[in-house]
Amino acid sequence: MSKSIKLTKDPIWSLLRKVTIPASVGSLFQTFYNLVDTWFAGRISAEAISAIAKSFPIYFTIIAVGVGLGAATNALIGNSIGEKKERVASMYVAQSLIFALTVSIFVTLFGLNVSNYLLGIMGSDVDGIALTREYLDIIFYGTFIVLIQISLNGTLNAQGDTKSYRNVLIFSFFLNIFLNPLFIWGYGFVPGFGIAGLAIATVISQLIGTIYLAYKVNNCKIRKYLKAQCFIPKFEYLKPLTEQAVPVMFSMLFIGVGIFNILYFIGQFGDLATAGYGAALRVEQVFLLPVIGLNTAVLSIGGQNFGAKAYDRIRELYTKALLFGSSFMAIAGIIIFFGAEFFVSLFTDNQEAVNSGAIYLKVAALIGPIYPVFFITTAVFQAVKKPLYSLYLSILRLTAFPFLSLWYVINIRGGDYEDIFYTIMATNWAMGIAVLIFIGYFLNNVFKQNKPLFSY
Repeated sequence: MSKSIKLTKDPIWSLLRKVTIPASVGSLFQTFYNLVDTWFAGRISAEAISAIAKSFPIYFTIIAVGVGLGAATNALIGNSIGEKKERVASMYVAQSLIFALTVSIFVTLFGLNVSNYLLGIMGSDVDGIALTREYLDIIFYGTFIVLIQISLNGTLNAQGDTKSYRNVLIFSFFLNIFLNPLFIWGYGFVPGFGIAGLAIATVISQLIGTIYLAYKVNNCKIRKYLKAQCFIPKFEYLKPLTEQAVPVMFSMLFIGVGIFNILYFIGQFGDLATAGYGAALRVEQVFLLPVIGLNTAVLSIGGQNFGAKAYDRIRELYTKALLFGSSFMAIAGIIIFFGAEFFVSLFTDNQEAVNSGAIYLKVAALIGPIYPVFFITTAVFQAVKKPLYSLYLSILRLTAFPFLSLWYVINIRGGDYEDIFYTIMATNWAMGIAVLIFIGYFLNNVFKQNKPLFSY
């Protein structure tokens, strides 16, 4: 933990910079990591890109569970530190790791047994399913490594340390550039594994990163209270971890369901449309990185301030994070709109796939400024220990509202490929405005105050 960071005392703009920038840089290299995977998949075949795209909503199960676990660990440890209960915080460190190991078993079994069915729904034929499973099975066998890593990172984030995970992601990016071609095509005594080589490289990188984060946690401030007996399962700690994590897990799962929903409709226009959309998503992720960093910052800063009952600082945090996030996405949208074809062409030379991806990116540019509302509001829900609201927001924004809208536009009105994305744009803006109206009432209710929206 950086000794210069005091999450309950330092100015909000300063904290946003100190916490957001390392988190954003880390996310940048995580996205670069994914871009490298997509690029190497493109060198295998267009079908391999499609397989990676279709694997994402299923692989997202691991991400969803991990985000829930990390958010719960961050919030509960942060609240405990804000309340000056370091011993309790240490107990949550140990119990979070136990929780991670337990949940990883169920996630692995889910992935190995449900993938065929879900891939079939997305329109994959027998060959497509077999190709995607070569990648997915290895990823799911490594679930326990991912969840332990995320638990450790949640502990560090709660103390304002977003630099350690940044270091992991930077190192993993460069390691991946070396490992991907080694395991895809083989060299010397290492055989070529094709698309499975992408997954093998990922698991190895995650294992090394987990070892490093364990070292960092072992040297953090609250480590002095961490004893062997802390790792005995304790219901009084596992229960709040579960209550905080599960709604966030399901909130994230609904992101996967939302992507699955979109891929279901895109799949009606062919595999090349899916490949283009998959490449475009990778590009969009790059421009969303500062917003993802803001989510981490708001959760970390908000968690400690809620524990310290510094409610006006949370209002100030929300306002300033939203101002920065939306302004950035408005500027990024201009770059995305005019560079759409170029960005997608970096991943595939198939012109039909490029055109399909560019259509999405141009519409995504118009959606961008409203995205920070969802990321930052979700972080506030988690920081003030009201994660169920994240779940409600995800259900409405990512499943019910868009599915019904898309079903109507495509199946009833006979909409075209691009109409999928215009519908998504309309639903996001409608939900974003509704959330901005709601958040003022929510904060007043939680803080037992009666202040105007965004007042601090």
